[in-house]
Amino acid sequence: MLTALVAFFTSSAFTTIALIIDISIRVIAVIVVPQNRKPQTAMAWLLAIFILPPVGIVLFLLFGSTRLPRSRRDKQEEINTYILDTTEGMDDVVRDPPFPPWLDPIVELNRTLGSMPLVGGNTADLFTEYSKSLAAMTAALGEATRFIHVEFYIVSYDASTTPFFEALEAAVARGVKVRVLLDHVASFRSPGYRRTIRQLKKIGVDWHLMLPVQPFRGAYLRPDLRNHRKLLVIDGRIAFTGSQNLIDRTYNKPGNLRRGLKWKDFMVRYEGPIVAGINALFVTDWYSETDELLLREAPGVPRPGAGQTMDAQVVPSGPGFDLENNLRLFNALLYSAQEKVIVTSPYFVPDDSMLYAITNAAYRGLDVQLFVSEIGDQPLVFHAQRSYYEALLRAGVRIWLFKAPTILHAKHFTIDDQVAVIGSSNMDMRSFTLNLEISVMMQGADIVRQMREVEESYREECRELTLEEWLDRPRRSKVLDDTARLTAAVQ
Repeated sequence: MLTALVAFFTSSAFTTIALIIDISIRVIAVIVVPQNRKPQTAMAWLLAIFILPPVGIVLFLLFGSTRLPRSRRDKQEEINTYILDTTEGMDDVVRDPPFPPWLDPIVELNRTLGSMPLVGGNTADLFTEYSKSLAAMTAALGEATRFIHVEFYIVSYDASTTPFFEALEAAVARGVKVRVLLDHVASFRSPGYRRTIRQLKKIGVDWHLMLPVQPFRGAYLRPDLRNHRKLLVIDGRIAFTGSQNLIDRTYNKPGNLRRGLKWKDFMVRYEGPIVAGINALFVTDWYSETDELLLREAPGVPRPGAGQTMDAQVVPSGPGFDLENNLRLFNALLYSAQEKVIVTSPYFVPDDSMLYAITNAAYRGLDVQLFVSEIGDQPLVFHAQRSYYEALLRAGVRIWLFKAPTILHAKHFTIDDQVAVIGSSNMDMRSFTLNLEISVMMQGADIVRQMREVEESYREECRELTLEEWLDRPRRSKVLDDTARLTAAVQ
């Protein structure tokens, strides 16, 4: 029997069958993989399948679909319709100068894609220090009388977040309804996950995992489709959002502690009508995970306060939407800029459309600057990011490297002296396609002036990268960067 099997596997018949199967797999891949994908993404997947067919096929089957299940997308559409119906006429913002005339089509773009209106009469307080933003969020919990909505990509009960958890427990004790959402995979990968879950149960909050990967419990989604949003809403009056997770700024990981890595983030505290839009995202995500639609706490728009002048618009994005809402917003703003573009992103891995938009801004003679970290916490992404530096520098983009060992994790950018965008979204293909994100577009000279002060504070902690320095880097670094870039489009 064994002799017969050996004979078969060494025979020309086996070789012919194997060749037919191999060719068939490649032909099927060429037909299936490019469907509804960008050419660069399709080529990356095809390259993986052609070079290592067994591995490439398995990875494609596990990670090849960037769409959430139909049931979740139906819920998103249901919420979008509700928001459109209940906010009709709310986007009646004064367009008097200096409101830029080029902004109106972008506002309409955001409204069409994400359903949220542009609303006036808001205030925004900016936090650039990790401990201060955490303290501000903790203090706001003490003001809650009706409900608290907590939603973070990473939630961890540790020494830094203990006061926050204690404030949640106190809120529960005084009768406030506290709901908590945390991304399953991201929180699970963080040290102390089980301790965190035990603490959530102990203090009595209503908590759920976002996008759970629990196949033995009948819950399985593509494991790299993640909810990357970070937001906190108190009573529908106060909201926080930005780049910061609910965890110590070292992320408690031994490797980070050895390297001395600490994260620098950016959060904004809002009051005014924009709070309803931020809360609407929590309502949407809660509905997706629990089937409970919080209609009483869905977006009703508060009245503007006296002296509150900032216009703002929430832009949700992610695999629950079909058209990459954040990427379209970013590109539209880049092409509309007249004088200046300043981008801050910890992971800058643009697709072709964004690379063209940002380099075109530089070629048009605009002042274009990019803030990134000098070192990276994710090697593959870090090296993929570096592969774009030469094209950016040759176009005239000024690149500022935030000095090690700090990881500049803030995510925001400003256009001229008119518009700022902050949120959870990186400028990379993962945030455009795979992650659920929140962005807030703000219009007004005062908020941009405050953002300019933030940018200047970064500049004081940075060194500028020159084209000469970059071209003189070791050849092995260039090879590593260019190789990592090949993986950037595999989605």
